[in-house]
Amino acid sequence: MDSSSGLIKRSTGGGAQANEGVEEGGGARRQVPHVEMKLMESEEGSEAGLNNDITALMLRQQTDRRKAAVYLLLIGLLIFTIAFLLGYVAFRGMCRLCRDEGDLLPLSDAAGADPSPEGGVMYMSELREMLKKYLKEERIENTLRRVSRTSHPSGSSEGNAVAREILQNLQNLRMDHTWTDSHYATLQFPSRTQQNTLWLVDSEGKELEEIPLDSEGYCAYSATGTATGGVVYVNYARREDFEQLRTMGVALNGSIAIARVGGGLSFAEKVWHAQEAGHVGVLIYPDPADVPQDPRRLGLHSNAVISDHVHLGSGDPFTPGFPSFNHTQFPSTQSSGLPIIPAQPISANVASKLLSQLSGVECPRSWQGRLPYVQCVIGPSFTGPGERRVKMGVFNSIKPVLLNNIFASIEGKIEPDHYIIIGAQRDSWGPGAVKSGVGTAILMELARTFSNMVENGFSPKRSLLFVSWDGGDFGNVGATEWLEGYLTMLHLKAVAYFSLDQAILGDDNLSVYTSPLLAELIEGAIKQVEHPKHTGQSILSLVQRQGGWRDIVKPLYLNSGGYSFTAFGGVPSMELHFTEDARTYPFVNTQLDSVGRLQELLQGRLGSVGRAVGELVGLMVLKLSHDHILPLDVTCYSSTALQLSSKLSLHASQLQSRGLSLQWVFSARGDYSRAAKKLQEAIKNSDIQDERLARLYNTRIMRVEYYFLSQYVSVVETPFRHVFHGRGDHTLNALAEHLSLLRSDPHLFDEARFRRQLALFTWTLQGAANALSGDVWNVDNHL
Repeated sequence: MDSSSGLIKRSTGGGAQANEGVEEGGGARRQVPHVEMKLMESEEGSEAGLNNDITALMLRQQTDRRKAAVYLLLIGLLIFTIAFLLGYVAFRGMCRLCRDEGDLLPLSDAAGADPSPEGGVMYMSELREMLKKYLKEERIENTLRRVSRTSHPSGSSEGNAVAREILQNLQNLRMDHTWTDSHYATLQFPSRTQQNTLWLVDSEGKELEEIPLDSEGYCAYSATGTATGGVVYVNYARREDFEQLRTMGVALNGSIAIARVGGGLSFAEKVWHAQEAGHVGVLIYPDPADVPQDPRRLGLHSNAVISDHVHLGSGDPFTPGFPSFNHTQFPSTQSSGLPIIPAQPISANVASKLLSQLSGVECPRSWQGRLPYVQCVIGPSFTGPGERRVKMGVFNSIKPVLLNNIFASIEGKIEPDHYIIIGAQRDSWGPGAVKSGVGTAILMELARTFSNMVENGFSPKRSLLFVSWDGGDFGNVGATEWLEGYLTMLHLKAVAYFSLDQAILGDDNLSVYTSPLLAELIEGAIKQVEHPKHTGQSILSLVQRQGGWRDIVKPLYLNSGGYSFTAFGGVPSMELHFTEDARTYPFVNTQLDSVGRLQELLQGRLGSVGRAVGELVGLMVLKLSHDHILPLDVTCYSSTALQLSSKLSLHASQLQSRGLSLQWVFSARGDYSRAAKKLQEAIKNSDIQDERLARLYNTRIMRVEYYFLSQYVSVVETPFRHVFHGRGDHTLNALAEHLSLLRSDPHLFDEARFRRQLALFTWTLQGAANALSGDVWNVDNHL
């Protein structure tokens, strides 16, 4: 485009000079007498009799004809050149292959768009360079240190001070809007009057020995009260762990479970599984096999505990599915994800004391941890004389807290009502360098960077929202309450959400937790960002050695910052994590999560890793805010639905024998695949620079995630309604698990339940296909 513009300018300038010369006796006319003189001299030398007036007149007419032919030829060439260049420019704007390159498409190529300061057009290559130029490593480090000076939980004076500082910094930037959004949420904290307790008791409940607990460690939203029982070691408290215990014949009812941190499960999922299995309480500890525990080598000390919430959900559990705007005026309710048994974190030393005294069958070899002096047995009895049990008491207190989410926005120029959202948790029980500091620091640096880019000519098509969330330690409460409050608006306006939470846990490997709609964005970004640990090499070059970029893409998980956006709100979301190769960062959700320890783990590379994350997110935001057509892969769910069809086909004969037809789900899957392909073809064959047409396509594309929120389940009882990423009987996972019983345990297969599951999934999939088709006359509905 630069070369094209130059050619146009040079061609136009040349034509002007030529015309000017003709009119004012310039170069073209000065040559004519010279040519005439030569011709006349030549003719006089050969034929002397041609000096009469008639001969001279004939020669002048001949010369005029030659001059006219030359001028006509020049004018024709000039017209052809201008027409060719104009056609080239117009065609290039319509060419999808040209657009996908990204380097040659102008950011502001629509009528009325603001020009760059130099009066020209900004290109993606310029914007990428601008992004890299303005991102500053030292600013990321400085903000991280300020935010992580001390503990700053929601509602505390320290937390409010951090909020005021962030709001002031955003107000000082060139933003179109800056505001706060407040909610009263019900949070749970350790009681100030009665500490949580753990005792060894005899068969009659008499207290024999108190086991000291860390007064700062607790599980938010645990059930309160006391529970007494034998102790059973349950490994990671996964479903398969409890199935194995049942196979081994271990009595679980009425006992207290001891579970390890990790295993790919949140605290909430561990407690939920234990509750389902019949346990009356849960103790959760960090095992040295999962969490490094040598303080000399950057590990936890053996008396440290890891805290986390145990609400199987997100948001305020006492206002499930609706926002916490002064909910005191409404009937009280609570989330079905709140546990009914108490839960408490304990240290490795406390776990060792309990597990070393257990008797019973030996645990499977794969369950063995690295607690010292512990022979791995299951329980539930204790060795030694007399019957001993454990009594646990949890006395956490409920408190209403005012949460403040802080927003700043840059308005888009073409589609200002379409939002690209970047957010991070702000609060933390401890210093929270990883838990909240890293995300907040990168968020503030991206806000400052994009603000500077606006001052220097950046003009996004779509609006950018930068958000600092409150209440993140309690299950993304601030973010979820905002989603609940504005859900009817956001499904029409939110393009994508990028969570910056816990982005830096190391500097070796990149993991991307994402909605599949956004997955292909990451490939383009990692090509252009240098790996923070390997100078001169892109992240992609290292990822390819490990198997390819798709291997780093993973599904969203329950406690991720983006999960509620997708599973509850129907907004595509993504969260990035840099992690260590050989060891995990052990201090998340502890009082030891400090900048110094994180910097020690990274060997001084904290700023460079933060910059890499900022570049990755910034590049993806640029593409989403720049392209005429949103670069979301609407065909991604076709393959997921196809995999379901394959699983169903394996059981076709068994289902048919029960009178179950698979016709409708196969038809819905086919309709969605065809609708996605038709939309892609329509975009490919359209003039995407037509703003009205592009907006129509974008509206359909950005709602795909929302289409997969089941309309047939209650948002209060089942908030995570997404059939692919959600939780509940309506989801694809639940359907597949139930279907597997046809082979493993046919007597447990519930035909009525399966019919309902299949119907809910089929109707949701068919509804998504119909919505993606566009207008009602485009819907395929052939009986």
